[in-house]
Amino acid sequence: MTYYYKLGRIPHKRHTQFRQADGSLYREELISTRGFSGVQSLLYHLHPPTQLDKLLLDRILEIPYEEPGALHPRHLRAATVATGGDAIAARVPLAANDNVCISVARPTESMSYWYRFAHGDEVIFIHEGSGILESQFGILRYRPGDYLVIPAGVLWRILPDEGSQQRMLVIEANGHVEPPARYLNRYGQFLEHSPYCERDIRPPEELIAHDEEGEFEIRVKARDRITRYFYRYHPLDVVGWDGHLWPYAFNIEDFEPITGRVHQPPTVHQTFEGPGFVVCSFVPRLFDYHPLAIPAPYNHSNVDSDEVLYYVEGNFMSRKGIDRASITIHPGGIPHGPHPGTYEGSIGKERTDELAVMIDTFRPLKLTQYAAALEDKDYPYSWRGQ
Repeated sequence: MTYYYKLGRIPHKRHTQFRQADGSLYREELISTRGFSGVQSLLYHLHPPTQLDKLLLDRILEIPYEEPGALHPRHLRAATVATGGDAIAARVPLAANDNVCISVARPTESMSYWYRFAHGDEVIFIHEGSGILESQFGILRYRPGDYLVIPAGVLWRILPDEGSQQRMLVIEANGHVEPPARYLNRYGQFLEHSPYCERDIRPPEELIAHDEEGEFEIRVKARDRITRYFYRYHPLDVVGWDGHLWPYAFNIEDFEPITGRVHQPPTVHQTFEGPGFVVCSFVPRLFDYHPLAIPAPYNHSNVDSDEVLYYVEGNFMSRKGIDRASITIHPGGIPHGPHPGTYEGSIGKERTDELAVMIDTFRPLKLTQYAAALEDKDYPYSWRGQ
């Protein structure tokens, strides 16, 4: 993250003796990015986090990509994805490249283990549901509209509230996800013109140090496989931590839209940036106020990117036949724009109430067989009009 935070008990100086009531040392752990030159945090454990009792290969992971065909715009009716399993087992990968994997999930169970993605950060957008994101950094409650940003190195699990229906959009990055550099000053503080700031970011709220002995499972996704690790001591035995790396929540409703006299490009909606992709938030906002403005987006060609749009709530001004939780994918090389009638129909309108998440990737995405099974086959022809 971009600012310092601490929770629990920590010593006055780092890398110095910090003793428990019985005189034994707390065990210090550094979690850092980019070796020792990125953001980092120091955690203090009751027991060494390295005492492994057993390990097992869970499974080799292979994404089932569709056979390549004619390049065309896609509309996936992702609302119909089946429910079941926990927040990891329920994931259905829809599109991926070397930088990012985009999935949807509708879990119905709590995770009985903790999980870590070893190659980068994860962003989980909570479309529906509430519950707890539990990690060694503490407890963080989530609600609809939250982006949960989980750095690499964090052990976590999701515990949905009882009776709470869950729907998630998942972004796995092979690298690190950060606020756009143009929103930050040289010290890492959000600038005045940024559409959100530190006050909008929710860190873990409560730290509970578990001093329990038994069999505790951690699953790690790395190198195209999931490995199961079993430990004798509870992995969430941290009594305190401080630093700049920690999981956090940012709610899409706290994104302040940037508007203008004429239609603004999608860049003004950017929320995060990762290696080879950006994430944007489209939120309710006033339309352009030039007397001759056309609020609907103009036609444009994706020269350098594939555009993925996840439709959350509201009336989607420039699209027809789009459902809640639909996903459209417009690949680079093909111009796209508003559906017939929506361009002219937007004139004179004062605001939009649409809510959507966009992911632009700068390398081509490959779609999966799961995505192909959800496809609206008529979508490429939906611009023909009457």
